[in-house]
Amino acid sequence: MIELLSDPSLWLALFTLTALEIVLGIDNIIFISILSSRLPKTKQKQARQIGLFLAMGTRILLLFSLSFIMKLTTPLFTVLEHAISGRDLILISGGLFLIAKSTTEIHHKLEGESSLSDDSKKQISFTQVIVQILILDVVFSLDSVITAVGMTDKLGVMITAVVLSVGFMLLSSGSISDFVDRHPTIKILALSFLILIGVALLGEGLELHIPKGYIYFAMCFSVIVEFLNMKLRTKSEKPIALRGK
Repeated sequence: MIELLSDPSLWLALFTLTALEIVLGIDNIIFISILSSRLPKTKQKQARQIGLFLAMGTRILLLFSLSFIMKLTTPLFTVLEHAISGRDLILISGGLFLIAKSTTEIHHKLEGESSLSDDSKKQISFTQVIVQILILDVVFSLDSVITAVGMTDKLGVMITAVVLSVGFMLLSSGSISDFVDRHPTIKILALSFLILIGVALLGEGLELHIPKGYIYFAMCFSVIVEFLNMKLRTKSEKPIALRGK
């Protein structure tokens, strides 16, 4: 045990994997924040925390089921000369769900009801939001676990990295949620990014691999442009209020 703790390569793997888990979890935080914003203010923090704990639990359960994960890559059937595995089915389903849900949210924010009273907000089921978060947690966790398995074979390191990354996300989720909620353009950009991620997941499931570097570059460049726009905007110019807030 002491030899393992004194192994520099182990600490390097833990640091690198934790950083990757945080990066991979950013889209998870954004999606959870946007979904929880549909709930009354008093329940939004609780929904974010439950969503992130579910994400951590899902990742850890999948890590303990590594043999099952490996079986997911076994081809189940062939469609148009493409072998489809269990992992592919999850990625395709998750990608389609993410595209559909993000498009629905954009419609809700731009063309939905102009305002929601407290009574109408209560009609949005807390359970429904949690179930939707759980579905996406499974998809994002699968990608996260496959990345972890590819970096190290030490289960303890993988679980520690997951716990540390979720701890960081719990601390930052409130700030990220508030920032996204205050800036309508960021919220629409975030939803657009989720559509982009959905397309990437769909492509991954169909063996059309899109390098993640291209996706992250496009997202980062877009955010930088928007930050410049925010800096150039005068204080008298107030952003529009999205519908359904």
